[in-house]
Amino acid sequence: VTMAEQVDCKVVCTRIMHQPGMDYLKQRVKDLVVYDKDQGMPQEELLEAVKGAHGIVCMLSDKIDKAVIEAAGPNLKSIATLSAGFNHIDVEECKKRGIKVGTTPGVLTNATADLALSLLLATCRLIPRAIHEAKTGGWGTWKPLWLCGTELAGKTVGIIGMGRIGSAIAKRLRAFEVGRLLYSGRSEKPNAKELNAEFVPVDTLMREADIIVASCALAPETTNIFNKEAFEKMKNSAIVVNVARGACLDQDALVEALKTGQIKAAGLDVTSPEPLPTDHELFKLDNCVILPHIGSATEECRSVMAVMTAENCVKGIAGEDMPSQVC
Repeated sequence: VTMAEQVDCKVVCTRIMHQPGMDYLKQRVKDLVVYDKDQGMPQEELLEAVKGAHGIVCMLSDKIDKAVIEAAGPNLKSIATLSAGFNHIDVEECKKRGIKVGTTPGVLTNATADLALSLLLATCRLIPRAIHEAKTGGWGTWKPLWLCGTELAGKTVGIIGMGRIGSAIAKRLRAFEVGRLLYSGRSEKPNAKELNAEFVPVDTLMREADIIVASCALAPETTNIFNKEAFEKMKNSAIVVNVARGACLDQDALVEALKTGQIKAAGLDVTSPEPLPTDHELFKLDNCVILPHIGSATEECRSVMAVMTAENCVKGIAGEDMPSQVC
């Protein structure tokens, strides 16, 4: 079967993706079931929809657990997620059943690095507060002490997780003439030398950095890496930015650290849970900037992700290697 021909198979897509990805699926899949509502597909509906499916196209917000895999039945050959992360998929169960799992790494590097810098600058320069003041009448006569933030030049910046995204963040930071660039992770990275980045234990990074950016994968060693003890090690002037996963950070400990002045400010593109309830304590703090997980949200990036996800799914069903395969 050539890939341009329609294959007699069923694929469940849990959300509408960007058009190029949807077109790819429509051209190649005979029975395409698409959940077209704005909110995520409820778990009960997903369990019903996947019956007899050969492939599932899912999002980071979907829970593709053993129950979903079993509900799909023996036809299921391929699961493709519109994300670089795959913590929401029971990969071990897929391995047991010979189901291929595909992700979209690499393609969201630039978009996420751009967002990390945007969030970092917004947090450092009090941008959301400034916009609020301008809109609500707080902008009076010029005041020398008003809305004074933090510059990046000369600062020590620590990056936890110097993978593709971490390296792209480091490259961008160089343009801001930061003083030292530290990084922590499982191992030293060869490309870090070009960026003048020093490999240090995470403990050292926490103590010495003025600004700390998390861009690591979620693993046992990075779960709650920002906890009470971590905040206590940091400078009182430290600014923390998380574009990794919500579970990397203990939010109760962060609330406490921000309220007591243990650290200066935080910027989060990821939270736990997502969405974060609007009455959450973090939303009440003006030294915390929260974005609704928009790291990869550019037209360019999401279009490429959609095609890659569709291709992963279809090739997995055909028994071919996925362009980006976890198992």
